[in-house]
Amino acid sequence: MSKDDSTHQDATHAAMPAEAGRVPRKRLTGIDAARGLALIGLTAIHFLPAENEQTHEATLSWTLFSGDSAALFALLAGVGLAFATGGRHPRTGRRMTGARVGVAVRALLIFALGVAINSLMPEDPPAFNILTYYGIFFVLTIPFLHLPARTLFLSAAGFAVAAPVLMLELGDQVPEFSSGNPTVIDVLTDPGATLAQLLLTGTYPALPYLTYLLVGLGIGRLHLHHVEIQTRLLVIGVGLAVTARLASWLVLYIFGGYHQLTHAASLDEETLAGILIWGPDDALPAGSWWWLAITTPHTNMPLAIAWSLGVSLAALGAFLLLARKVGPWLLPLSAMGAMTLTLYSTQLVLLSFELHYDQPQLWFLLYLVLAAIFALAWKRAFGQGPLERLVSTAAKKASTTVLPSSSGADRE
Repeated sequence: MSKDDSTHQDATHAAMPAEAGRVPRKRLTGIDAARGLALIGLTAIHFLPAENEQTHEATLSWTLFSGDSAALFALLAGVGLAFATGGRHPRTGRRMTGARVGVAVRALLIFALGVAINSLMPEDPPAFNILTYYGIFFVLTIPFLHLPARTLFLSAAGFAVAAPVLMLELGDQVPEFSSGNPTVIDVLTDPGATLAQLLLTGTYPALPYLTYLLVGLGIGRLHLHHVEIQTRLLVIGVGLAVTARLASWLVLYIFGGYHQLTHAASLDEETLAGILIWGPDDALPAGSWWWLAITTPHTNMPLAIAWSLGVSLAALGAFLLLARKVGPWLLPLSAMGAMTLTLYSTQLVLLSFELHYDQPQLWFLLYLVLAAIFALAWKRAFGQGPLERLVSTAAKKASTTVLPSSSGADRE
């Protein structure tokens, strides 16, 4: 293995749960900083109001972060999985089998953590927990871990088109979920509805979100430390986002899509305008394929996926380029990004007490300040975050049961 490839493998963790299983020798600070931004985005969505009370328009925090922060997390999770399974040169044979076992263990632990936290949430939750979905994300990526970048990108494009079609086709046929945040009881008593929620109908459905995971896996197979690749990520991301919004505008307002939606879905203009800003309460109304042209957050339609993917690629490329020049200045952000599993889980527990509703801005700022201080102090004292270390240690032990460490299971 070349020196550059070794740096790739140890450069970063996966977003939230996917850790490389050891204290890395060198990290790409820009990836951690991008993940820190995603954490801030989700925090803003969870704590701050989505609607302006006076104008009833979307707030700045909703406009900037809704849907895109979760997409960025998922993209970076794929990058981390790529690093953890060989970087530019995917592992093969029993070493890849060991890596797959490790990913499966990560998935199980993250899912278990997610449903445990969900049991603390009230019936009308202040936030929807992405961790339960992450467990499914990782399981579904296992068959793709050995693939090269080009194949991963093509597979991602397939999911970006096929998953939304399935959502529209099956949205009114699959069982409705009984809880916004599935608990152990939901999993045991209503497994079909819970699985449908995690795959297709929930806030972060796994099938469309595989687009972000697979693109991230493909990115992690590239020479990501090269400035040319980093610049391409930024340029392609901006281009994809602009193209998605322009295409949506043309289809809806020039080629008659907006009128077709009001007619086919039997919606008045006020209701349709609300869906295009906030998304539907449940599934999108049946009866029209014109929904495929919208870019509303969390609708997971093709152009919505393309927009969020473009924003995520641009953010990753921008932070990788910034880190080359001002890396030390990104330390508070990158420190938080290095332990998002711990910080995100803590945030959800805090939200479950519902103390933030009267002063959301104060709680938002207080959480971010305390999170940054904790992350900086813990990183200096111990390195890897507490939950990150727990998950990565368990995954590494599981992977070495397939191939003993003396045989080089963890070396390329």
